[in-house]
Amino acid sequence: MNKQLFITLTTFFICIGCTQTNSTSYDASGIDSTAIAAIDMDSYANNVANLASDKFEGRMPFTKGDSLTVDYIKNQFIALGLQPGNGDSFFQEVPMVEISSKPVTSTLTFKGKNGSLSAQYLDDYVIGTRRLEEHIDIASTDLVFAGFGIVAPEYNWNDYADLDVKGKTVVVLASDPGHYDKQLFKADTMTYYGRWTYKFEEAGRQGATGVLIIHDTKAASYGWDVVRSGWSGPQMDLDDKNTADPKPQYEGWISAKTAQQLFKLSGISTDAIESAKKPGFKAIPLAISTSVQLKNTLKYAKSNNVIAKIEGTKRADETIIYTAHWDHLGIGEAVNGDSIYNGAIDNAAGVSALFEIARAFQAAKVKPERTIIFMAVTAEEQGLLGSAHYSNNPIYPINKTVANLNMDAFSPLGETKDVSIVGFGQTEIDDYVIQSANKFGRTVHGEKNPTSGGFYRSDHFNFVKKGIPGLFMGSGTELVSTDTVQINKRRAALSDRYHAPSDELDDNWDFDGIRADIKLFFDIGYTLSMEKTFPQFKIMSEFRELGEKRLTK
Repeated sequence: MNKQLFITLTTFFICIGCTQTNSTSYDASGIDSTAIAAIDMDSYANNVANLASDKFEGRMPFTKGDSLTVDYIKNQFIALGLQPGNGDSFFQEVPMVEISSKPVTSTLTFKGKNGSLSAQYLDDYVIGTRRLEEHIDIASTDLVFAGFGIVAPEYNWNDYADLDVKGKTVVVLASDPGHYDKQLFKADTMTYYGRWTYKFEEAGRQGATGVLIIHDTKAASYGWDVVRSGWSGPQMDLDDKNTADPKPQYEGWISAKTAQQLFKLSGISTDAIESAKKPGFKAIPLAISTSVQLKNTLKYAKSNNVIAKIEGTKRADETIIYTAHWDHLGIGEAVNGDSIYNGAIDNAAGVSALFEIARAFQAAKVKPERTIIFMAVTAEEQGLLGSAHYSNNPIYPINKTVANLNMDAFSPLGETKDVSIVGFGQTEIDDYVIQSANKFGRTVHGEKNPTSGGFYRSDHFNFVKKGIPGLFMGSGTELVSTDTVQINKRRAALSDRYHAPSDELDDNWDFDGIRADIKLFFDIGYTLSMEKTFPQFKIMSEFRELGEKRLTK
């Protein structure tokens, strides 16, 4: 997942009123037991094992693993009796460009009146570019500390007020002000302004030459190891040469230690960082400059979203879209002698769930009235690119798309009594989750760490940006099992696998929780498929107006 979130909502990695149900296919418990019984966890485990095997080479787009993966998914869809989801094809081509961007020298030197500072690539900083140029050569650029790098009129916040950053590099903080002051923005719940993607985009709009985010593990919700692995090596973007979106010449991160050294070199107290967390902050020139030279290798190619469908029996033009990203990180920096990033939880687990949910729909006693789409999207790890391409080039009309149900990782720790919604309170799909969870005797709550900005960090968000309510849901934290010895043993064995070669299928996995979550995802989609209403964004959501507009088109 991008960038980069394991949505299991346990220590392993890191709820009414709009429904009109048609329960003719349900038993006394309100569950379609025939459909539920069709979910085959042996088949599920076999698909995870295959997709996460070394044969697939970490499922990186543009590699041998790309072709192997999309063909495998297509063949599974065919075996399940699903129809092609894009006319007579199971594929939607996604034109992309792979940018291999690397500093010409590993040392990045910052110069100031009080001396200089040498930072080492990967250990102290990572930089790259999204510009489609073979060379980036910046002789000199002055650094400016621009707080969070946010322009948010609705929160009366503008870090770029009266600031001209053309030709300059902005140094900005991770997250948003609400992370530090619960009276600001959405308090603990990160807004899009806190995402690294926004900070890069805004720096480009402001005309900055470069942008460096100061890493902080708590604010970012991931450690430097994730920055190091996620922003080094080949990066991908959509191949849209006609885009008008301005991009800085370079983008990157610096470690917290490097940031402290920069402020010391500039002669400015790190108290400036604290002042940036309060309203009224004014950007501060750091009186430091640096030069940046990048050598880029550009590779143009196409990857694919893999799409299948079960056509609705009454309102076939209305669609419910299940998504799971098929890609992972490929072959990268070796850890303990292993360089294949297999991505079993992230996200062979989600793709394999697509198959079992499709199997359940096929077995349902009463077929869905709305069309069900199963979409395995590409390049999530590279910036949600496959879902971005689909949302910009939809096969099914936006105003007839009921909802997106996105599956990005499942927890192998075991069955939980609760379930967690990322972005709880954003959409009326929350109400469907509560309704379905009640059938299975489970409770519902928001994510454990809303400050991580998880709602903006997986493929459902590209649907949300088009006004389509999206669900991003994972297991909770209250395990059904009371065997603490076994739980602790499994927890220890499964820890530290996020974006690591150790994210593999092994004997430590407990499939009971995954089965329970797949049942819940099916029941939510099935309930939606039998209705005539369209769920909406909730009153307090920043996407409410967008959602209302898309239904009028």
